[in-house]
Amino acid sequence: MKNLMGKSRKADDPYMVFQAGDWTWKVLKSWQGDDAKQYARWFCDVTSPFTGGSSDMGDTYVADVVNNAVLTYMDPVLVEAGYTPPAPGTATAPGF
Repeated sequence: MKNLMGKSRKADDPYMVFQAGDWTWKVLKSWQGDDAKQYARWFCDVTSPFTGGSSDMGDTYVADVVNNAVLTYMDPVLVEAGYTPPAPGTATAPGF
C-alpha cells in the first residue's frame, strides 16, 4: 500500500487535523502505508493545555489519536486518493 503521507509537512499545511476538547493533533507525516497496523505512528504537531499556548512535535500512535479525537480536516489530496483514517477502535497501540 502506498504511503500517501510519507513526506513531512510543515505545521501550517497538515495532512489531517484531529480535535478533542483543548487538544489538537496536526498530522504531518505517516511512517507506514497502513495506518491501521498495530503500533502505527504519525508525526504530529500537538497543542494541549500542557503546551503553554504553543505546540510540541513528535511521534504518536495512530490509535491514540483516532480513538480519542474527531477528524476535523483532511487534505483534498487524501480525499481524492480515497484515503480514510482508521475507524475508532480498529487501530491498536500498546497499553500502559
